[in-house]
Amino acid sequence: MSYRAAILLLQDNKIALIERHRQGLHYFSFPGGHVDEGETPEQAAIRETKEELGLDVMLKKLVARMGWQGKWQYYYLAEATGGDFGTGTGEEMRHPKPDKGTYSPTWMPVSQLLAQPVKPPQMAELVVRFIKEGWPEEPVIIPE
Repeated sequence: MSYRAAILLLQDNKIALIERHRQGLHYFSFPGGHVDEGETPEQAAIRETKEELGLDVMLKKLVARMGWQGKWQYYYLAEATGGDFGTGTGEEMRHPKPDKGTYSPTWMPVSQLLAQPVKPPQMAELVVRFIKEGWPEEPVIIPE
């Protein structure tokens, strides 16, 4: 099984997401990506945030580990510590490929999170729940 690491970055009742248009589909995903060989999920989450959003982040805690489309995905609550939102320099941001679609950093009001096509939807549901009830002490594990 391969791995993906992503962040949950909240600011002013909004969450940072990547808006995607790919093969006729329109959806949003949490900023993150593949964990490279020799890299920890934490390192991947920090690197991918810089590449996709242009932000430096500090990871506050692992919120969830979820099986999704054959991959374990790690979701970290993060805090921005520097950089400029929307200035990511990752390959997918600078040189989008037609078969991979577009990647656009965006802030979405948390109040709209469940009304929009956010992938994976289970993580969107957890974010809304945890904002209301508090973040879990231990990571939530959700098998595929």
